Amino acid sequence: TRYFVDYRKVRVVGGHGGGGGHSFYSEPRKIFGGPDGGNGGDGGHVILKADQQMKSLASVLPFYQGFHGERGGNKNCYGANGAYLYVKVPVGTLVKEDGKVVADLTQHGEEYVAAYGGAGGKGNRFFLSNENRAPTTFTPGEPGQERVLHLELKTTAHAGLVGFPNAGKSSLLRAISRARPAVAAYPFTTLNPHVGIVHYQDYEQVAVADIPGLIKGAHQNRGLGMAFLRHIERCCFLLYVVDLSVPQPWIQLEDLKYELEQYQKGLSERPCVVIGNKIDLAQSRINLPLLKEQIADRVIALSALTGDNLEELFFCLRELYDAYVKTEQSHGQNPVKW
Repeated sequence: TRYFVDYRKVRVVGGHGGGGGHSFYSEPRKIFGGPDGGNGGDGGHVILKADQQMKSLASVLPFYQGFHGERGGNKNCYGANGAYLYVKVPVGTLVKEDGKVVADLTQHGEEYVAAYGGAGGKGNRFFLSNENRAPTTFTPGEPGQERVLHLELKTTAHAGLVGFPNAGKSSLLRAISRARPAVAAYPFTTLNPHVGIVHYQDYEQVAVADIPGLIKGAHQNRGLGMAFLRHIERCCFLLYVVDLSVPQPWIQLEDLKYELEQYQKGLSERPCVVIGNKIDLAQSRINLPLLKEQIADRVIALSALTGDNLEELFFCLRELYDAYVKTEQSHGQNPVKW
């Protein structure tokens, strides 16, 4: 079974530096050749590297030790440096130490040195001077840096499907992409975020994240709470999914925006569109005009089950994506690409 993990506590220790060498050069007819102990090699770093192929922190271990440097040899031979230890993490990983953010890996291939390796020791050749022609002093290698880091995964997607349990978010993601989140007739079917890719004819790809259902009081850590509210932070625009078959569906939208705003100020003001799901039901057709009267946002009525009016959602999704790309480029930043 593959488990989705979005939090890890990791202890990282850099490699130990190699000790300095202690030797004197000697050969026939050259007895007093002098000191020739080389310096030790530096310890290897532990480096976190964002990889687009990684989708969870499940493969990240709780402890990593860097490779040690080798000891210095005779004939002024330096010890080899310890190799770097790379730890692959998903794109969107937040690195914290003592509650403070020290790194935010949002681009594929981005790296962060989690722990530096220790410096290698000095061989006795290093201490040669006019005052001391035969030094016996040499130093050991330094220990590597040791840190305790907290890794948090925030799903990086263009659009986020936000809604209450059983609003039809997972069914909608299955209808517009190849993602296959679980679908059932009970609430909280989705316990982990799923990301689906919507393909267009010009080879552009829009990533849509299915965020697990929120409930009232989610910003106070009720239900799935804060564990999945943070996944919405990285979404560039939001798709509010409401169930048109329930009485007063606009109340759902008000509650969703309230929870987002309480969690992070300004989160509910991002570009959005309201998706009225389950239009294939008779009660939904009655509630649709009432919903449009109550809210000012654009409303797209569709059915994830039957596929009615999905084309309008594709067009709207592309408009939001193009606006996002244009805004990022105008600010001199690179938009997130899949």
